[in-house]
This record gives sequence, C-alpha cells and structure tokens, in this order.
Amino acid sequence: MKGILSFLLMSIAGWIGWWLGEFVGITTAVVLSMVASGFGLWAARWLDREYF
Repeated sequence: MKGILSFLLMSIAGWIGWWLGEFVGITTAVVLSMVASGFGLWAARWLDREYF
C-alpha cells in the first residue's frame, strides 16, 4: 500500500509543481516539480503512518 500511495502522490504533486513552474520557465518547472514530488512522498508516508 505504501508503494502505490507514494507513487500516486509523488506523481500528482510533481505534475502540479511542473504546471505551476511552467508559467515562469523550464528550469523553474523542473525545480518545483522535484520539490513537490518530495512533498508528495512526505505526505504519502505520513498518511500511511497515521491512517493505515
């Protein structure tokens, strides 16, 4: 369960980060995507620990 949840939240958060950074430029999109993916991984592990 942790792997699937991590994959989904990292993908969704990374896409949102890319979408937001794309308005500024490609480098900003890459950086925001990486940061958002890290946040998605943290959120997935937190959800797994607290609720599953």
